[in-house]
Amino acid sequence: MGGIYLHGAELMNDETKTTPGVTYFYQGEGQTHPLFRIAEGIPCRSACEQASELMGYARDLSLTGLMDGDQQMMWASHYFAAMAKALLDDAELGLMR
Repeated sequence: MGGIYLHGAELMNDETKTTPGVTYFYQGEGQTHPLFRIAEGIPCRSACEQASELMGYARDLSLTGLMDGDQQMMWASHYFAAMAKALLDDAELGLMR
């Protein structure tokens, strides 16, 4: 994801740079049916901000899950992290267009 930061603030502030909507999320090894896809047209800056929020939730859930031994919290953390990664991957593609 270095591309987002290497190109500086001007790209992140360019509202014409949007997600292309090509990144899918698959759960489990060898799965052929995606659970979701990032929507086309989200401003890249907004996608990155939302990814940051999701990563914060994932961090909190994973800590709680580890401390309490709660596998549901750990799985929720996993899904939030995967959603954040999909947002960041699609935002990077949008910034490179």
